[in-house]
Amino acid sequence: MKPIEELQKLVNTELSKISYPQHPKNLYMPIQYILEGNGKRLRPLLLLLTHQLYNDNLLLAIEPALGIEMFHNFTLVHDDIMDKSDMRRNKATIHKKWNENVAILSGDAMMILSIRFFLHLPAHIQSKAIDLFTKTAIEVCEGQQYDIDFEKHTTVSKTEYMTMIRLKTAVLIACSLSMGALIAQAHPYDIELLYEAGIELGLAFQLQDDLLDIFGQQELLGKTIGNDIINRKKTYLYILAYELANAEQKKQLDYWFNQVNVSNNTRIQEVKKIYTQLNIEQHTNQQIQFYIHNCLNKIDSLNVPYNPKLILKDFIFQLIARKK
Repeated sequence: MKPIEELQKLVNTELSKISYPQHPKNLYMPIQYILEGNGKRLRPLLLLLTHQLYNDNLLLAIEPALGIEMFHNFTLVHDDIMDKSDMRRNKATIHKKWNENVAILSGDAMMILSIRFFLHLPAHIQSKAIDLFTKTAIEVCEGQQYDIDFEKHTTVSKTEYMTMIRLKTAVLIACSLSMGALIAQAHPYDIELLYEAGIELGLAFQLQDDLLDIFGQQELLGKTIGNDIINRKKTYLYILAYELANAEQKKQLDYWFNQVNVSNNTRIQEVKKIYTQLNIEQHTNQQIQFYIHNCLNKIDSLNVPYNPKLILKDFIFQLIARKK
């Protein structure tokens, strides 16, 4: 089995080999620009890791892995427009470097190109793989719509929020984990277990993103700290804080989330103070560990020898220990 570092090098090498038409430049240059960034390559790595649990030959798996990475980056391009984000991976977002129209069209092209990476699979695998991928793609769009809708809601319940991040984030991670096994023609029981493990991992991953957005370090994250507060997003942290807050703290949360006559930095710092008073970071970390425990239990139940699972499990531990 190939170690993580070798798989990551493989993904980056194969991404760099993708050939794009020369014209129109403003359609294809932004795609190269975002894919050349120092992304984590989480989703293609998960696909390759689960594939090699059942088959060491990665030849069939590499193109779908690239397709999933292409699709993920498409979602980032459009997400950055909607969130008005200026930076991604320590460089300007596409709509800031070019403009919104260019970013929309390049994102659309990435979405279409991502499907083409599944077309070389054998026929008996291809239909199942494309079914899973397209089902996941529309669910991601549904999750993004819920995220937009929630910005206008006065209140968002914990259940509503977890449903939203399951769609927006977790299903693509679940797709990646199960896709590797599907292409390797693993037993359907294992494919389903890996999908369920991916949902648990995806929920943990998004909650950690919520944490890093306010408690992380900007120089490590490569993007602006506090974007969720700037955009008045009712994340898990906000929902939990409102649940635990006393009357005065709720009043303060309402004030700072809706305040328009102060700098963004002041709003971020004041909300962060309330989160700190309520131990929101510790409570959220506990929830993250709950999902990771569930994820690892499902991986332990796979019909695969113990040692091959260790590389996958080690990668999951690295993800949850991340600072960016």
